[in-house]
Amino acid sequence: MSFQVEHTDVGAYALGLLEADDRRAFEAHLRGCGVCRAELGEMGALAEALSGVDPAEAEPPGEPARPPAPVIDLVRRKQARDRRVRRVAYAAGAAAAAALFRAGVGVGTTLGGDDEQKPPPQAQAIVGERHQATDAGTGASGTVGLVNKKWGTQISFELAKVKGPLKCHLEAVSTSGARTVVGGWRVPAPGYGVPGSPKPLTMQGATALSRDEISRFQVVVDGGGTLLTIPV
Repeated sequence: MSFQVEHTDVGAYALGLLEADDRRAFEAHLRGCGVCRAELGEMGALAEALSGVDPAEAEPPGEPARPPAPVIDLVRRKQARDRRVRRVAYAAGAAAAAALFRAGVGVGTTLGGDDEQKPPPQAQAIVGERHQATDAGTGASGTVGLVNKKWGTQISFELAKVKGPLKCHLEAVSTSGARTVVGGWRVPAPGYGVPGSPKPLTMQGATALSRDEISRFQVVVDGGGTLLTIPV
């Protein structure tokens, strides 16, 4: 009676150990199984090498010659060992891939050789063409960044060493003396860039003046007085 066809029948089929019904069933299975066809190709050389081995005892008439029992056991052990090796290799590969995925971020941050991860660089508040100045009288210091645009000039601004409370605004002054307000703000106590409040004021603004039309920027106190002039 024919038994259920399995992948492990490749060795028995290559050595002619299957009965007629089982051989036909395996051949039908072989047509749709690429794994068995590949393994059968590997077993072909072994089958040819064993084809000339005399059996230990004569087989009854009509029965195919069978290799000695130790050879059959050797083939079966080899198949079982190969299957175990494939399972172990697959599991190890999956585990390594998972470990690499989990460690990916850490690997990327330690390639520089530092023991500690470096924080990502912070975006600078000032972009474009930079100009800086400090007023000797008020002590205020500031920096502007200019980016020329089709519509005018994009402006980034930083102000420090200013004590509050104050209300101020930034003006762009053209080469002809025309003034344009870029933006205004309130300076609370104690101020910006001073003891107790070390962070500077940062802001973004714009003017319709082109870069070539601007001669300077001025920080003006509401109600009168100039804290800082930044020539550009």
